[in-house]
Amino acid sequence: MSDLFLMIAVFVFAFLIGYLLISKVPQRLHTPLMSMTNAISAVTILGALLLFSVKTNAVEKVLGAIAIGTAVFNVVGGFVITDRMLALFRKKAAGE
Repeated sequence: MSDLFLMIAVFVFAFLIGYLLISKVPQRLHTPLMSMTNAISAVTILGALLLFSVKTNAVEKVLGAIAIGTAVFNVVGGFVITDRMLALFRKKAAGE
């Protein structure tokens, strides 16, 4: 149980530090920064999947499922935003 509290403490600390750092980033850099977080979310997905490879209790399974769901949401959102950003630089056809 102490491992769970340690993990929650690390999560809260990382959340607070991340929030403070991201809030100081200029708006023009938010889209590239969002695109870069896809790699971090992929690591989160792998970590949660590794959690399911060992024997876990119900709380750990629920937390792992939440981690996978939120990380997948972040990856998909990052790709959508990156695609929209890249569309700004595509040349439009003559008929558009």
